[in-house]
Amino acid sequence: MFNKDVLRKRVEKFQRSMRESGIDASNIRTLSSFVYFTGVKWLRPALLIPAEGNPTAFVVEQEAEEFLSKTWVKDVVTYRRVEELMRGVTGRIKDNGYKTVGFDYSVERDSYVAFFELFKSLNPKIEVRNVHSMIMDLRMIKDNNEIEAIRKASKIAERGLDKALDSILIGATELNIAAEATYSMMKAGSESPHVYVNAGPNPRAHAEPRSDVKVGDNCAVMVVISADYMGYHSNITRTVFVGRAPEEARIAHKALHDAYDKAKDTVRPGVK
Repeated sequence: MFNKDVLRKRVEKFQRSMRESGIDASNIRTLSSFVYFTGVKWLRPALLIPAEGNPTAFVVEQEAEEFLSKTWVKDVVTYRRVEELMRGVTGRIKDNGYKTVGFDYSVERDSYVAFFELFKSLNPKIEVRNVHSMIMDLRMIKDNNEIEAIRKASKIAERGLDKALDSILIGATELNIAAEATYSMMKAGSESPHVYVNAGPNPRAHAEPRSDVKVGDNCAVMVVISADYMGYHSNITRTVFVGRAPEEARIAHKALHDAYDKAKDTVRPGVK
């Protein structure tokens, strides 16, 4: 987990933005933003951040003790059923007299659209605003801790890629290749790695590895590796050939690298 002072400062920056925008409190249910503020990855996240004061986390009752041991947030409200969560959040908002409430409205692993819509219908007198862009403005600029986590994720992704490339043999299935890469990344500390493998002449837009697709001779194999570390991610894509690559593939490969080099040379502060 990140240092609690780092996490607290993130909340304080967000609170300043809320006060400047006239928002009394914000309800955070998007997983990545929940991790950003609390320092802990937790399913079914719910965090209420007031414009002034300490945030409140809403956690399933039997998970509260473990949650408290992993985060700097100490104000925790427990619940057993989803309807209790809604009552808890709504009750805390009404008790504090909040009139304008922000929601981090984004589609990620869980969208929580139903929660958002139900809250609006149950609280027609409360003004609801989308604060997702406000949070993204904070998250866009990475601090040293975040940069180090991205570096760690990149190292893990490299490890997974090496394992995947070592596994590309004639007769190996896409699933075999992905399994080796996934296992190596999890052992290295990635909690939710993703591996896509596409072997053969028929590219797929979403190359989830298949158990019935095998690497053949003179075969192109595309591998996409994604590793996470403490909520930060790195992605690597490589295309390799088993046997000899045809001339058109060599031309395409060179064009790709030329485009990459030009793009890399233009990436610097201030460039749009």
